[in-house]
Amino acid sequence: MGSIGTEARRSWWKECSVYQIYTPSFKDSNGDGIGDLRGVMSKLDYIQSLGVDMIWLNPVFKSPQVDMGYDISDYFDIHPPYGTATDVDELTEAVHRRGMKLVMDLVVNHTSDQHPWFQASRSSLASEHRDWYIWKKPTFDEHGKSQPPNNWASYFGGSAWEYDEASGEYYLHLFAKQQPDLNWENPTVRAAVENIMRYWLDKGVDGFRMDVINFISKQMHFPDAPITNKNSVWQNGAKYYACGPRLHEYLHNIGKILKEYDAFSVGEMPEVNDCDEVLKAVGFDREELSMIFHFELMGLDHGAGGKFTPRKWKMQELKSVVSKWQKVMHEKSGWNALYLENHDQPRAVSRFAIDHPQYRALSAKLLATFLGFQNGTVFIYQGQELGMANVPHDWTIDHYRDIETLNHWAEFLATRGEKTASHTATLAEYRKKSRDNARTPMQWDSSAHAGFSSAIPWISVHEDYPVWNATAQVADAKSVYHYWASVLRLRKSCPDVFVYGSFELVSRDDAEVFAYSRHSSTNTALVVLNFEPREVSWTMPKNLFCGQAAEVLLSNYTRSKASTIACETLTLAPLEAFVLLGVTSSSRL
Repeated sequence: MGSIGTEARRSWWKECSVYQIYTPSFKDSNGDGIGDLRGVMSKLDYIQSLGVDMIWLNPVFKSPQVDMGYDISDYFDIHPPYGTATDVDELTEAVHRRGMKLVMDLVVNHTSDQHPWFQASRSSLASEHRDWYIWKKPTFDEHGKSQPPNNWASYFGGSAWEYDEASGEYYLHLFAKQQPDLNWENPTVRAAVENIMRYWLDKGVDGFRMDVINFISKQMHFPDAPITNKNSVWQNGAKYYACGPRLHEYLHNIGKILKEYDAFSVGEMPEVNDCDEVLKAVGFDREELSMIFHFELMGLDHGAGGKFTPRKWKMQELKSVVSKWQKVMHEKSGWNALYLENHDQPRAVSRFAIDHPQYRALSAKLLATFLGFQNGTVFIYQGQELGMANVPHDWTIDHYRDIETLNHWAEFLATRGEKTASHTATLAEYRKKSRDNARTPMQWDSSAHAGFSSAIPWISVHEDYPVWNATAQVADAKSVYHYWASVLRLRKSCPDVFVYGSFELVSRDDAEVFAYSRHSSTNTALVVLNFEPREVSWTMPKNLFCGQAAEVLLSNYTRSKASTIACETLTLAPLEAFVLLGVTSSSRL
């Protein structure tokens, strides 16, 4: 069970934590109902006090906002409602002055269809930009009717191909039709991306989060995808573009630039649960990316019919996924990006625990403990440090703004007709898993609009803001906010065990308690988590601390400190979480 590999391979970014900001929902400084960069600057002291080391900004570049900025029309300018390029310069300087770093979102699998590159590409078959994107001639069915080049589905519904009447060809868009995919086979495209990276790194940005970066290499013969969804003619073609044939060549070239600047990187890699494939991207000696976001944990509650169909996850599944990635990354010199929430995922306290008022603070602290002491870099999404919850249960479809949800609803109505019980069930799934769950405005105080804006926000504020807000929690030493700050302080105080130590799942077969240990050459820590809203009996494994005293470092209740706990049966309170630290002999490891 020894501590190997990563303990000797230290990097500054391994010891960091990251705070993610979704700018339109964070803080509005000018009263237009949309968050902006000046609003971010006004809250830097709040973020710094939490104890994080880096700030990741979701896309703030110029964009038509079809997909909330993930459709970029200019990589060198800023979306006007968010501010200006000068604001980014001032933000970068203000972040650095506080000893933190700034990470920007790099979206280069696709652009907006309003980007000059695409406008030139579609202008003529002879355009020098034509092959900057992926264009294909139509196919024809047995009746001679024009069809898309293959049966790939878009993630936002319908075909992944859009017909261009003027040129008589289709272009590929894995997401919205306004988000055409770039053709990375073209070296000029790759050079343009490298130019974007250098531009922002030269301006002082410290790294990038890279959107769906594993989609940039496709199998260029574009075969039909296997039939996995019998209810649609459009099928998931990920096997032909998730980690395509030239992906690691492209990532290595990106990695060379990152290494030159000693910059941070985290890549988003959906549709990939294969450890060996991920390790090719994040292995210490690969010189590609620092870490990646995988989605295996995020798929636990997705039903057989996709994201918006129900499924109840089981504790054994949670243990299996976490243990898998913890073990393989440590043993094979990779690195984990630890997250439960982001702009694309619902609120963790509603998804993985219990957001009922009686249990909400306990649940949020339990999840902070669960995530915060694993091996990897911790990502906290705005409002997670407050225990913000999913949208209210009375939300109707009219409240939603997310293109994924709205497109899904339109397709659902087209196939289901008049309202049935399935309509109610689908709306219930939106309230559980829609991306808008994480996009309601940040709850700063109990004033109008939660202190987010002086105007009506672009999306509704959660109705619970008078109680669940930052001002109240900063003033309360026992709040979720201060608990998260304690988690981050403890990670920094014991990096050998909490950052670089090995991971072992404890009580693997227990269906109620999630417990894991972390080990360095001199220390052992134990994290114990009762996910049930009731008391549970749990027995400490024998010899975990070799009979020595184990100090309670952190508890979401009030467990006594410096208690001797070794091979002892404990009664865990509802949703209880605590962390023990003991000293072990090196011979045991």
